[in-house]
Amino acid sequence: MKLATLNDGTRDGQLAVVARDLRTAHIADGIAPTLQAALDDWTFIAPQLDELYRQLNEGRARRPFDFDPARCMAPLPRAYQWADASAYLNHVELVRRARNAEMPASFREDPLMVQGGSDDFLGPVDDIVLAHEEWGIDFEAEVAVVTGDVSMGATPDEASQHIRLVMLVNDVSLRNLIPDELAKGFGFLQSKPATSFAPVAVTPDDLGDAWRGGKLHLPLRSVWNGHLVGQPNAGDDMAFNFPQLIAHLCKSRNVRAGSIVGSGTVSNKDARRGYSCIAEKRCLEMIADGAASTPFMRFGDTIRIEMLDEKGKSIFGAIDQALKRLG
Repeated sequence: MKLATLNDGTRDGQLAVVARDLRTAHIADGIAPTLQAALDDWTFIAPQLDELYRQLNEGRARRPFDFDPARCMAPLPRAYQWADASAYLNHVELVRRARNAEMPASFREDPLMVQGGSDDFLGPVDDIVLAHEEWGIDFEAEVAVVTGDVSMGATPDEASQHIRLVMLVNDVSLRNLIPDELAKGFGFLQSKPATSFAPVAVTPDDLGDAWRGGKLHLPLRSVWNGHLVGQPNAGDDMAFNFPQLIAHLCKSRNVRAGSIVGSGTVSNKDARRGYSCIAEKRCLEMIADGAASTPFMRFGDTIRIEMLDEKGKSIFGAIDQALKRLG
C-alpha cells in the first residue's frame, strides 16, 4: 500500500492512504491519525489501512479526493531516528580516489553510517532554504526504509521482518562545511541540513519483483535544472542491503518503530548511468582532469528526484524542490 501525510497545520500531519496510480487518496483518521501512530501498532493497524487501499484502488472508497503532492509533508514529518549509511561503495571509492586516498578494507565488511537530524524533515515540494551558496550545496538521491521495533542484536534475517515502508530521499549536503567538521573527529552536524522525502511511502509488497534481496531494483532519476543527470539502478552495486544496515544499527541498542535508515547516495560503477549527487560528478572530473569543473547548486536551481516502474509510472511521487536564499 501507499501512505502519505497531509499538511493539516499540525507538526505530524494527517495520515492518508494513496491509490496505486497516485491519482486519488483517502483520509485514514478513522484508522490512525498519523503515520507514527500506525507504526506504533502496525500489526493491528496495517491490515485496516490495506483494506482501505484496496477499496481506493477498486473505486469503492467512500470519500476519495484528488491526490496533490503539494499538500504533503514528509511521510514522517519528524522521526525518532534518522540513520544514513553509505552502502554504495563505488561512491565511497570515487570520493577517496579524488583525494588520492585508498579505501580501507574494513569498509567492505562494516557499513558506514551516521545519525542525522530527524526533528525537521522537508516535504516533497518544500523549498531548500539556506544562507550561503559558498557552503557547497549538493543534492543526494537515496532510498530509505522505515522500521518497526527491532531488538538489539537482531540478525539481518530478523531485521528484514521489520521493514515497514520504503521511501525516496534528498539528503542535502553542504560539501564545503564537511572537511572542517570531520577534522574535529566527531562527524556531521552543520553540513547536513534538513532532509527531504518524496510524498508517498510504500510497503515492500507493493513494489513487486523490484523489491528483492532487501534492495530496490529500479533506476533512481535525478533531474537538475530540467536536465536528467543520473539514473543509476538502486539495486546494483549496493554492498550492504537494508536488513544488513538495520542489523548494523541495532548492534548495541534497540531500534524503535518509526526509525528511518537511508542507503546513502545511489551510485553505480557504470558511469554512463550518471550521478545522484554533484560531488560524485566532481570526483570523476578530478580523477580525469585533476580539477573539478561542475559547480555546486546555485540559488534558483531546481532538483527533481523520482523512481518510475517498468511501465514508466511514478511509484513514490517526486521530490521537486527549488533552492532559495534564507531571508
